[in-house]
Amino acid sequence: MHAERSCLFRTSFLLLAVLFIQEVSSFTLKMGLLKVGVPKSWDDSKKNLSYIRNAGTRQFVSTYNRVKDLKGDELLWGDEIEYGVFQIDPDTKKVRLSLRAKEIMDELNRKEHEHPQVVEGCHWVPEYGAWMVEATPNRPYTGFTTDLLRVERNMRLRRKRILTVLKDNEIAPTVSAFPMIGAQGNDGTVPAVPVGGPVTQSDYIGDGIINPHPRFGTLTANIRQRRGEKVNIRVPLYRDVNTPEYEGAATGSPGGGGDGCCARDAQQLWRYGKGDASQELYGKDSVVVGCSKSSKDEEADETEIMPVMQKWLVDVQCAGCKGLFYRSAPDVIVPDADWPRNGETVVGYEIPDIPGWIRLQNGYYLPMESGDGEISFLTKISTRANHTNGEIKEALGSETPLFRGADQGKLSASSMLNGDIAIAESATATLVEEKKVDSGTTSPNPTKDGRDTVRAAVHMDAMAFGMGCCCLQITFQATDVDESRFIYDHLAVMAPIMMALTASTPVMKGRILDTDCRWGIISESVDCRTPAERGREDPNAPYEALTAKGQRRIYKSRYDSISTFIYQGHCTRNESGTANRVLNTYNDIPLPIDQEKYEYVRNAGVDPALAQHIAHLFIRDPLVVFDGAVEEVDDEVQTEHFESIQSTNWQTVRWKPPPPRNSPNDPHIGWRTEFRSMEMQLTDFENAAFSVFIVLLQRVILTFDLNLYIPISKVDANMQRAHSRDAAAKGKFFFRRHMAPLDEGDDGYGVKYVSMFAKAVTGEVNDDIPEKDFDANGVSQQRKTAPNADENDEENAYEEMTMCEIMSGKGDYFPGLIPLVRAYLDHINCDAVTLAKLTQYLDFIERRANGELVTPATWMRNYVRSHPDYKGDSVVTDSIAHDLLIACKEIGEGKLHVPELLGDIKIEEITTDGAYDAKLDSKRVQNKRVLQLLQRYTQRHGTFS
Repeated sequence: MHAERSCLFRTSFLLLAVLFIQEVSSFTLKMGLLKVGVPKSWDDSKKNLSYIRNAGTRQFVSTYNRVKDLKGDELLWGDEIEYGVFQIDPDTKKVRLSLRAKEIMDELNRKEHEHPQVVEGCHWVPEYGAWMVEATPNRPYTGFTTDLLRVERNMRLRRKRILTVLKDNEIAPTVSAFPMIGAQGNDGTVPAVPVGGPVTQSDYIGDGIINPHPRFGTLTANIRQRRGEKVNIRVPLYRDVNTPEYEGAATGSPGGGGDGCCARDAQQLWRYGKGDASQELYGKDSVVVGCSKSSKDEEADETEIMPVMQKWLVDVQCAGCKGLFYRSAPDVIVPDADWPRNGETVVGYEIPDIPGWIRLQNGYYLPMESGDGEISFLTKISTRANHTNGEIKEALGSETPLFRGADQGKLSASSMLNGDIAIAESATATLVEEKKVDSGTTSPNPTKDGRDTVRAAVHMDAMAFGMGCCCLQITFQATDVDESRFIYDHLAVMAPIMMALTASTPVMKGRILDTDCRWGIISESVDCRTPAERGREDPNAPYEALTAKGQRRIYKSRYDSISTFIYQGHCTRNESGTANRVLNTYNDIPLPIDQEKYEYVRNAGVDPALAQHIAHLFIRDPLVVFDGAVEEVDDEVQTEHFESIQSTNWQTVRWKPPPPRNSPNDPHIGWRTEFRSMEMQLTDFENAAFSVFIVLLQRVILTFDLNLYIPISKVDANMQRAHSRDAAAKGKFFFRRHMAPLDEGDDGYGVKYVSMFAKAVTGEVNDDIPEKDFDANGVSQQRKTAPNADENDEENAYEEMTMCEIMSGKGDYFPGLIPLVRAYLDHINCDAVTLAKLTQYLDFIERRANGELVTPATWMRNYVRSHPDYKGDSVVTDSIAHDLLIACKEIGEGKLHVPELLGDIKIEEITTDGAYDAKLDSKRVQNKRVLQLLQRYTQRHGTFS
């Protein structure tokens, strides 16, 4: 338990708040448990890695079985804001990192403890950087509308209070990144620390900027050592009129006229985490980018560097055969699970070391043929095959969804396809991965479709560049485990959308980036995968101590978007034994798992969707092992080893089981979901607006039974698009076109889709609209079947939308998220005072979504480019960074109004006045002091009267 928490147990009033904050603090959510102890070296830790992975799985099963039936929890939620502390020098116009975070945090917590009577307070905890402090409310927000007004009030209070402990030359603006990190050599911090050191071995920053707690340095060193080299962060550099790296370049348009190497109707895509091949070709100062053009073209681009799942047609060619049973493992039939019928397609990939079997993305397995090889079960078809037109549907027998109609004859797969569905060209080409290139090649001119895709890059080489970024995170408590999983899936879809809308990271290492968001930088800064795990040649493999000996192909960094949805859902077919129906429609990318962990969790009674999520987390090794805390941990009552894996899988959304209660007096904490993608905003108004919006959207999804599911591959594509410059105003994102059940239509090829929402546009709403069926827990059939797309075709369930369309609506079929939130507030009869503030928030978000207001990233880039010291060379000088951060500080404190950021919203000025309550003290004072005070007031009249 955190040492600084102990004194917060003084009153029972604060107990619930403190324990809630335990779960939303940076240590449990981002850095793991910040325990007191001595961490082992990486070499010494290796002998414990296997034990911890196994024990962590046991701890999850124990926890899950203990709390899986918890129901009825009310909404509680909280936010986290991170501050960077900087020292300014007005004489030299230079700004540096102020490494006083621990001193500042200790002083702030001391003051909090001196005011235990205050209902609204703050909680302060350390962060990765020695210049960073994180703050949360001292008690969670509740599920009542009046608590929505607390959010901005508490954020303003946090800003007030941090101002009370800053020195005269220190500032703490809410920015996502320090623009000069790694660009100032040995003169970038106060006190100064030398560049390099044994922990980071960095060429740009010093070990001394890392938080002095031993966990953080150990985490940094172990990531580097497990990877086998320093981390490799390369972000596309913005091209301006005088950027020297682009001198003589023939592609793109300097000064932001186009989007890098892409056409004006496309976004330049930084494919973070997938740049090994480009480094081998062009070195650390270049990176290959892609372009978003159309759905299909982008998918084709992806095949060069991303694995691609394959579609398989189920066609069991024997008399009376209707389909296949799922297998929980090869040759282990699952009779109680729903099963794919002849004529259906499934998505999966061949198992390299088990010929003749495919692993589906839902966690199950299917054989490709009978054991004797005489009967074919599955035929690989093109990933773009669409069997939803009427002719093909008839051939496949989809009018009789349980099996192929006998009157249609015994058509083989190839004869049914008849050229209308393409069979995959290669039966062995299950995964198409990036190819190894000759590292000695230095050709600077790779082209594709006539467009040069090599961009100059800003290179960074240490964890601090990523984990030194600040962000805004929200954690919700759900009513039960099912709701927490359902919300997890839907917030994962929203993660890239909200990241683009809050973009605020256009400058790093003293250069203007050609991206707007921090996520990919952090992803690459903690990428601990071995070369073999990244798909490269690895002469040092195998690594005996690592999971799968460090040779399992892992497609993402441990800090990335999610790779699988986890809501189980239900099937509505009138058949028994369908409790294990799992979604296979949307999980369309390969999911590496630890097969042993998967089988262990399944055998313990965990459903396949959740079991594969846990087995995916456990493809990672623990990164920090503490001496005396390995086998000494009790797996039945503690979760330390589970959390050591869970808390270092930094994904866009995190699903969180209830923590163990160490005593009967500990308060109950339920199932939670954490939303992690949003960027830091300059003002408390903005941070509160987006926090409140996510809370309201979560309630809208649940209350209105919305379905936001799109394929995981499109969520990943949206994450790449969200990084693009000015993505909020100019970009397009894949989004579900019909969030509610359709009133009419088949699959988009015959009858036109008619949305339920169209009635609201046409004025056809009446009392005859049927109500949805609900179960005993108030959960509708619409919600239960949403992830399964039960008996619905999903090929055309999504489309590209602008941010404005996603937020404000499109046509008569997509009402927009903001109108849905407004409708929800009307539905719950929100009080007038709260509604007025929420309307301000929603209006602001809508104006940013339609481009009327710019993101902080756009404003910062424009500020730098219009600064008198800027030379058009993409370089941010010390003086520019100094003035930029001063401006950010003044905007946040309400001293500077920027209409292009906030419109007509005026921020009330924030000072230290009222940061803490004044006590009605009765301690005796000396006579001299009394006379001094009295003199101030009696001199007004000259004599007593």
